[in-house]
Amino acid sequence: MRVRILTFGLAPAALLALSGCGLQPMYAGGSSSSVAQGLSAVDVPAIPGRDGWLVRNALQNRFGVAGERSPAYRLDVRLDDALEALGVLNDDTISRERRILRARYQLIDLATGEILLDATAGADAGIDVVSSEYATIAAEQTALENLAKEVADRMATRIALTLRDRTDGTAGR
Repeated sequence: MRVRILTFGLAPAALLALSGCGLQPMYAGGSSSSVAQGLSAVDVPAIPGRDGWLVRNALQNRFGVAGERSPAYRLDVRLDDALEALGVLNDDTISRERRILRARYQLIDLATGEILLDATAGADAGIDVVSSEYATIAAEQTALENLAKEVADRMATRIALTLRDRTDGTAGR
């Protein structure tokens, strides 16, 4: 009985504390929100290489289509894709690899030329090297596709936070 009273007494206090924490949905308002509008105004120029093509497509999917609107921002991206041996057996054959994809990116306001965000994002994945060369190559390519999506998601989240802070006037706090 005592536990119930304590639980029911603390529940309203916890709800009250949670309502004052300042959390708010980033995309409140859907596609008409300031963050969604800002993301759809980001131009992503071509990024060299297969990894660049994958990251650019993933970013464009996250940002949405700008339509007839002219871009307000440009996202410059440089990628570093590395494949390194992790597990080496006694006969000098590789048994495990690690694929690393890192992105250095800058969000630039086209109206002022100001760099709004200069950041990095990265991810890595382990790959088993098997006796079939085809299977290993397929695993390496699948890892690159997954890493490109993950890096693009991290970039898009960071850019959305930057644009939200900019429209809320909290940039620099």
